[in-house]
Amino acid sequence: MMIKQIFYRIFHIVLYTILLYGCSFNENTIVRNYKNTHISKDSVDHYIKDNMKELKVPGLSFSIINNGEVVYHNSYGYANLEKKLPVNSETIFEAASLSKSIFAFFVMKYVEEGKLDLDKPLYKYLPYSDIAYDERYKKITARMVLSHRSGFPNWRENEKDKKLKIKFEPGTRFEYSGEGYQYLAMVLKKIEGGDWKLLEKSFQNKVAKPLGMNSTVFIQNKTTRKLKAEPYDKDGHWIDWENNYWYKKDDGIFVAPSSLHTNSLDFSKWMIAIMKNEHLSESSYKELLGYESKAFTSDSGTAYYYTLGFMTGDKEFKNVYFHSGSNDGFTCWYVFDKANKWGYVLFTNSEKGVELGEKMFGYLGGMTVWK
Repeated sequence: MMIKQIFYRIFHIVLYTILLYGCSFNENTIVRNYKNTHISKDSVDHYIKDNMKELKVPGLSFSIINNGEVVYHNSYGYANLEKKLPVNSETIFEAASLSKSIFAFFVMKYVEEGKLDLDKPLYKYLPYSDIAYDERYKKITARMVLSHRSGFPNWRENEKDKKLKIKFEPGTRFEYSGEGYQYLAMVLKKIEGGDWKLLEKSFQNKVAKPLGMNSTVFIQNKTTRKLKAEPYDKDGHWIDWENNYWYKKDDGIFVAPSSLHTNSLDFSKWMIAIMKNEHLSESSYKELLGYESKAFTSDSGTAYYYTLGFMTGDKEFKNVYFHSGSNDGFTCWYVFDKANKWGYVLFTNSEKGVELGEKMFGYLGGMTVWK
């Protein structure tokens, strides 16, 4: 009986320690920031925990990449606040708009196979009845979609009449659009036989499996549902996802701009592949990462651009690629320097994760984004 009690106490001490300090990865490896100077793991831990508390972020999955390797991974807080279930290395998060970057990578596989031309009008692959009333849609290409120059709004639901429309001449300027990405996903679905599940299978075969991303999907399955964190709003209150409009609308659909489910360890594998120029040809990477659309110029004079699925900039942001993501109850952020093979990625079950990601950019990168 005494042995059982001792074991029971040790078990709970270990569980508490894991929850409090996170699940560390590769403890003996030195962590370096973007300026290539050492940062102690304790410093990283304290910075994250202090900011999670300040921002009311329930749970976090976080990884740092140095020299093309994950040198640090921690899981913080709770996947389920009500049940006190901690985040661990297997916990699944919604990647929100980080989906766009990996979808663009996926699209380049079709380009390499000769199944898709970036500059061929999409209607020639698949006419789109929702916008057929406006002939300008016949000018829209995959390149325009991936660089947010399609002319579509972000989502038709945000328009007063809830109808899909073209807001400006396709190809002439930047305006962020999930609708464009989803039209391209519909084109790929047709190429794969007209079924969303077949498109998911294609993603697994072309991207997830080759990169060893065993916990990453666009369409949820039983395993990801079981491992998925619960969503919380900006004040830390649980979101009733079963009755949420977007959850119900997108369930069972390959939503290219927003339905990726993953965690920081899995997502890091994809980032590392890009850093090492793996899984795509050199010409594909030039297409993927080259400037396409000027998004805006900050007050300090830094110009920000959108490539095919990635944000980047000039000056100190040259060779630096990043993206944020915001779904109801899930926000996230990644950044990497391709040339120096450095980066980090974080996923949260909170609506304050983008703010946390931007703070981490200043802390680890020594730079302030958007200023």
